[in-house]
Amino acid sequence: MLLSLPTTVSGIQQALAEGAVPVGGATLVWATWQRDGFPERAVSLRKLPEANVVGREELGAAVLLHQVDDRVPEVLRRAAGSVGTGAVRRTATVGGNIVGSTLRCLLPAALVLDARARVLATDRPYETDLAELVAKRPLLLGLHWRAPLTSGYRKLPGDAGGPPPFVVAAAVHADGEDGGRLLRVAVRDGYDVISESADCGAGTEAVLDTLRDTPLGALPATAREAVRAQVTETLAGPGLG
Repeated sequence: MLLSLPTTVSGIQQALAEGAVPVGGATLVWATWQRDGFPERAVSLRKLPEANVVGREELGAAVLLHQVDDRVPEVLRRAAGSVGTGAVRRTATVGGNIVGSTLRCLLPAALVLDARARVLATDRPYETDLAELVAKRPLLLGLHWRAPLTSGYRKLPGDAGGPPPFVVAAAVHADGEDGGRLLRVAVRDGYDVISESADCGAGTEAVLDTLRDTPLGALPATAREAVRAQVTETLAGPGLG
C-alpha cells in the first residue's frame, strides 16, 4: 500500500482523484484490510496543517484523541479521553471517530458545542452541519464552534461485549445580546444520539422540566438520572457566576 501524506488541500484532492482511500489512524479498518486485502493507495491528512489544529474554538480531523487536551472545551476533552484504551487514543483520530465509527463518541460533545464541519468535496472544501456530516460521511478536515461559557460530560459504566455505554454531554452558551443563556444537551443511548436545548433563564428546575418534555424524558431511569446530574452540574459550573 502506497501512503500519500500531502501538505495541501489540493494535494489531498489529487490523491483522492487518483483513487487513494482516505485513512486516519486505521484503527477501524486495519482488521478488515488484513482479512480482505490492503488498498493500493491511501491518503492521510496527517501532514495537512489545517487538519491538525487544536484550539479553543477549533479541532482538526487528523488530531489524535490523546492530543485533545485542555485547549478545547471540557466536554470535548473529556469525551476524547473516555474513548477506548490509551493505545487506541494514541492512534485514533478525531475524524475517524466522528465519521468512520458507529460509536461516534465525540459526536454528543460536538453537538452541544453547536459545531460546524469543514469537509472536502471532489472539487472544493465547504462547510456543513453535523447532520450532513454523519449522514453523507464526506472527508472531514476539521470542526469549529463558538466557545461555550461552561460544559461537562459523563459516561456511565458499560458491560464488556454489551451495547455502547450511555453518555451525556452538556454546554451552556451565551444567547443573544441581552445576557440570555442556552443549554444544549446531547446523549448517546446505544447507537442513537439525541440532542435538545433549553433556555437557562428560569433556573435549573425549569430547565429539567423542559427537558422532560423532550425525547430525553423517555430514556430509561438510569439514563434520565445521568442527564439530571450532568445538567445540574453544568448549570452550577464555572463561567456562570
